Amino acid sequence: MRIARHLVDGQPRLAIVTEDGLATLQTEHTDLPSLLDASGGDLVGAVGVLATGGVTPLDDADLLSPVGHPPAILAVGLNYRAHAAESGWEPPSVPIIFNKHYKCIVGPGDPIHLPAAAPNMVDYEGELAMVIGRTARAVSAADAPDYIAGYTIMNDVSVRDWQRASPTMMMGKSWDTHGPCGPWLVTSDSIDPHSCRLVTEVSGEVRQDAKTDDLIFDCYQIVEHLSTAFTLDPGTIIATGTPAGVGLFFDPLRMLKPGDEVSITIEGIGTLTNPVIAEPIA
Repeated sequence: MRIARHLVDGQPRLAIVTEDGLATLQTEHTDLPSLLDASGGDLVGAVGVLATGGVTPLDDADLLSPVGHPPAILAVGLNYRAHAAESGWEPPSVPIIFNKHYKCIVGPGDPIHLPAAAPNMVDYEGELAMVIGRTARAVSAADAPDYIAGYTIMNDVSVRDWQRASPTMMMGKSWDTHGPCGPWLVTSDSIDPHSCRLVTEVSGEVRQDAKTDDLIFDCYQIVEHLSTAFTLDPGTIIATGTPAGVGLFFDPLRMLKPGDEVSITIEGIGTLTNPVIAEPIA
């Protein structure tokens, strides 16, 4: 099952993605965290009993991020073996975790801004992201699948000079518009997150092409690691890391520039596409 958010008469609504388009769900919930919380994480069951309204063809839909207001955005650094190798680092022995500020979230088709204060070192990172379905604390890797509502795509846009200036990385990862997410969430019963192909293209040029079986720490190990320390709330987004091929490690560098378009495709989910523009004058 694929669950999307889109604008209907200017208001966000949840929808099922069908062959004909987006079938809007008749529910008071307009974002996934509240629906997940109300359903106890049983997204398939909750959606299955909801009536659907009108259908909007995909070409006419104004898609939003499937999670508009996550309680947290967590991310894992250097989590593909090939990416660790291209960076010159040894594969980490424990997951490298950082935060992204929730204001970075944008949806499919929304522009990625090259910040006026730091326009020259903005990079792309295509990533598989998981969404927590129910409250998770001290969850084992074996039980973790029961706590994941589904999977989506995130572009962990990174301002490399700001990222390198701070060991926490957050200030290089959290600029407004630097968390494109979508195009929808695929429920966890319909995808194997550890055997997907991920391809990132910049203006039609393939930059990243990998399988998620190259993850150092898989999705379930990440949930175990994080939930050992703190509670994961429903709707929390966890970006699982990016494969080799980021712009930082090309020679010469291949940073994003105005007019570029970044498309990330993950097998079994779909494609997330966002244009790149100079930050508009406030």
